[in-house]
Amino acid sequence: MEEQLIQISAGRGPEECSRVVAKVVERILREARTNNIEAKMADSVKGHLKDTLASALIVLRGKHAAHLAEKWQGTVQWIAQSPYRKFHRRKNWFVSVQLFDAAQKAAFNEKDVSYKTCRASGPGGQHVNKTETAVRATHQPSGISVVALTERSQLQNKKEALERLRCKVLAWQMEKNMDAAKEQWLQHTNLKRGDAGMVIEEPL
Repeated sequence: MEEQLIQISAGRGPEECSRVVAKVVERILREARTNNIEAKMADSVKGHLKDTLASALIVLRGKHAAHLAEKWQGTVQWIAQSPYRKFHRRKNWFVSVQLFDAAQKAAFNEKDVSYKTCRASGPGGQHVNKTETAVRATHQPSGISVVALTERSQLQNKKEALERLRCKVLAWQMEKNMDAAKEQWLQHTNLKRGDAGMVIEEPL
């Protein structure tokens, strides 16, 4: 089964770019559902404003995962009036979309993962607060960690945490192995106007 990791980043762009990241995530997840491709957001960094994301990591699995991922690869230009600055003249916002092919098999060994349980957050009095169902998984060599707390059981959360951690570590390793971390950061922070692979004109 094809598996693709998609990283979407606003770089050092303003909050409007973080809003574009959130909108692009919505579109990719919607297109995946339409094409019967399994899709989930493995990780994200929230922006400073509501409904914004500074970056997001999506994992796609399915027969046409690679085709959908390649469609979005590159720079996305979103044309819209700023929803935060009413009289701002700028209407072009740019985000970066980078792909990682999980089939390239960067090393990931579950023996390098440590787990720690903790109480899941929730309204007071609920059973979820009385047992340690949330799980933090940490990849010892890299220090990368994730927390899973949405499932009802500790076992389910452990499985979810491991899967999300695997995606994050694979993306990290691929960047490192390709010596792309510095280059990718430059791409994220110096997105060029006029070089967009996809142009969308729609309100933010």
